[in-house]
Amino acid sequence: MGIGSKARRFALLAGMAVCVLGTSAAEAAGKHKIFLSMSFIGNDWQAEAANMVKAMASHKSMADKVDLQVQVAGPNAQRQIQQINAMVQAGAEAIVIFPISPTALNQVVKNACDKGVKVFAYDAEITEPCAYNVHIDQEEAGRVTAEWLVKKLNGKGNIIAVTGVPGTSVDDLRTKAAKEVFAKHPDIKIVGEAVGMWSQAVARTELSKILATRSWDDINGLWMQVGCFTANSMQLEAGKKVSELLPCAGEGSNGGRIQMLPEGTEVEGATSPYAPLGAPRISYASPPYSGALALKLAVEALEGKEVAKKTILPLPVVTNETIKLCDEGTWAEMKAGCNAFKPSLVSNPGWFASIFSDQTPEIGLAAALVGQPEE
Repeated sequence: MGIGSKARRFALLAGMAVCVLGTSAAEAAGKHKIFLSMSFIGNDWQAEAANMVKAMASHKSMADKVDLQVQVAGPNAQRQIQQINAMVQAGAEAIVIFPISPTALNQVVKNACDKGVKVFAYDAEITEPCAYNVHIDQEEAGRVTAEWLVKKLNGKGNIIAVTGVPGTSVDDLRTKAAKEVFAKHPDIKIVGEAVGMWSQAVARTELSKILATRSWDDINGLWMQVGCFTANSMQLEAGKKVSELLPCAGEGSNGGRIQMLPEGTEVEGATSPYAPLGAPRISYASPPYSGALALKLAVEALEGKEVAKKTILPLPVVTNETIKLCDEGTWAEMKAGCNAFKPSLVSNPGWFASIFSDQTPEIGLAAALVGQPEE
């Protein structure tokens, strides 16, 4: 299948994608009743992670085993607690959850465990000992990216820091680790800081506020949990040359990764700023497949298999030296090491590119884009 036809296929599938997987009681007979509990969904990562969970549930190896139902609490711990209680009362056998807080859900999670429910948290962490956790080392993510930026700036310069969703273990751990690194270098100064909510749109708004009182010329680098693509775009809009783009330590969005490719690289569908710029970057991500893997592990636990209480995923890190463009975005290509996708395949620059795992051959590019599993 050619690139164009594949892109059209994905577009058609996107129009058919549904927000909630559910079945009637009759259809669900013999299936494990599993709920997906989401908190904040106002960013590309959460939507993509949900797509991959749904794709895992609909894969031919899972479809006869899983009755998946989805609920969204928003950034409200009390509402998530209420929803989890309702899930347990509705007969949940397992709950796959992005927790809004590492501690606020502990009691409701313990209550669920006491009733025999398997609770699997993905990306963010739950500290209740009965819960299973699937995530990267978030402190490593904060430390590695901060160290890269310090080295890039030779230990001296003014930086802007844009954090994530407050209260989550992801944001707390990354930010803490990064600031510990910066504190070791007194000539590195954070001259602007904002809450970015892991959203390119919010990052633009917050950067605009910071730049209302200073210019890009006052800034030497950026540490952003999400927003490097947007920061590069804003610099070009302000008249900076491509060669003047500031080093940015940040997220694994596909737009940011395409910008990392050497300027002049021919890439199908690329138009500035979603184009190769040779932008100085380190790109990392909490991989959005973590929720799908949590679902897979939950099913294994329900089937009586031994599953570790903590699954630490490898931290996907890409630099200008290791960026590699995928041709068609097949699972085999990703296994061979490609880590960025042509804009002709992925139209949204905010979409996250770190979707590959040896542990999840059931899901690939179509899963991340539109919730469709591999065949």
